Amino acid sequence: MKNIERLVEKLAADAVVVRPAPHPFALGLKWMGAAAAYLAVLLALTGLRPDLMEKFGEPWFAAEIALLLGIFVAATLSAALLAFPDLHQKRGAAWKPAAMMALFIAVIFFAWNADDPPSPLPSHTFECTLSIVLVALLPAIWTLHAMRGYASTHYRTAGSIVLLAAFSVGALWLRLHEVNNSVFHMIQWHYLPMLAAGLIGLWVGRLVLKW
Repeated sequence: MKNIERLVEKLAADAVVVRPAPHPFALGLKWMGAAAAYLAVLLALTGLRPDLMEKFGEPWFAAEIALLLGIFVAATLSAALLAFPDLHQKRGAAWKPAAMMALFIAVIFFAWNADDPPSPLPSHTFECTLSIVLVALLPAIWTLHAMRGYASTHYRTAGSIVLLAAFSVGALWLRLHEVNNSVFHMIQWHYLPMLAAGLIGLWVGRLVLKW
């Protein structure tokens, strides 16, 4: 009996206190706060486009920015839910980025139709994609690193959503910084690469998050 009591005491003394996992929405808000601070620093360093307030008077531009923000928020919260095996019983919220992307594609389509005659193309091409990717790298890395501390069983989807959220940060930064009114250019070098990033995320998620 004494041996059992000693064993119990030893096990109790050796027990490691396990901190409960945060609620996914708290986790998502933490990631959003970090990304918002990162975006604010970038814009402070690079500057806002001088015609920004005038552009916000254009409905399609305002809708584009609002939906980019919506994609970022929905994708970040979705990533936090996807970090947990059971999605915290909020499967519907986890798939909200798909609805946001559908709305965004519709807005860009209408903006493209409204850009008549078409705005002049800028002199650069792939430089925009490269800039967005470089900006997106940091939020993608820190989010994927944080997700490794949990137990995602939807690692492909999680990787795709993380890259979509990170790319939306880069796209927001460039849209608020660069003086560029060509919708065709943005489709080609800003937003088609965003869809490609989501597809690449399927592979990245399997590589980084599978356990």
